[in-house]
Amino acid sequence: MTDAAQQPIGVFDSGVGGLSVLQALRTELPHERFVYLADSGNAPYGERGDAFVAARTHAIGDYLCTQHHIKALVVACNTATAAAIHEARARHPQLPLVGVEPALKPAVAATRTGRIGVIGTRGTLSSHKFARLLASLHGQAEFIVQPCNGLAHAIERSTAVPPAAVQDATEIRALCARYTGAMGRFGSNPGDIDTLVLGCTHYVFAQEVLRDLLGPGVTLIATGEPVARQTRRLLQAAGTLAAESGLPPLPQERITLLTTGALEPLQNAAQRWLQLPPHCCATVDVPHPR
Repeated sequence: MTDAAQQPIGVFDSGVGGLSVLQALRTELPHERFVYLADSGNAPYGERGDAFVAARTHAIGDYLCTQHHIKALVVACNTATAAAIHEARARHPQLPLVGVEPALKPAVAATRTGRIGVIGTRGTLSSHKFARLLASLHGQAEFIVQPCNGLAHAIERSTAVPPAAVQDATEIRALCARYTGAMGRFGSNPGDIDTLVLGCTHYVFAQEVLRDLLGPGVTLIATGEPVARQTRRLLQAAGTLAAESGLPPLPQERITLLTTGALEPLQNAAQRWLQLPPHCCATVDVPHPR
């Protein structure tokens, strides 16, 4: 195993939503180390301009490379991928770099009615990158696209209270009901939307609410598993996959979680969604590049 194989994989998002991608990465790559950075001090990205999101993407990529010596970077944010992935690859040409995008191609394979719903942030769904993806699938299905202003932020805020104190997520449910209601009829009958693409990594943490609202006949599709598989492929090609031996015995000792915002929400999210203890989390300052 090379020295590079022992280095961690960097993962970042505007907040805690990318923990859904980290879940998939841990499952696919159980012997790897990870450093996750939530830029919660600047969230939500989906309601920021492209220039701001690109600046944050570059600042965080530079930080993870210089301070944590990462061997690969997963941009676990649809908005950051759309705004900055090409520039990030040019900035770090030797670094395997994986972005996320709404999983439209898997949705085309899954749909039976030919009608697919796509929910995401306004920043993602109004991007040129998403427009190109949508155009590449012209004629293969009908896509009903719905920006969900405020939903990612509501999911982010839901981590501000300890897991034991969480009540019914009424705001999240109300937003999910409003936006899916605006899209049309969901179900498995002809003319129904039978497949829903979760075009924001945060939305995975609202999928139980969505399933309850939409019923069992609707398939929900996220991006975590394809991203994890692509990360494995790139590490294999680079010869930097971690060996099964030589790692700390406890999974939580392989993971560092960082945030540019308040510490407690990240600790609560890590405990609730990844079953990781609070000591895995720390705050960090990542200024804009000069």
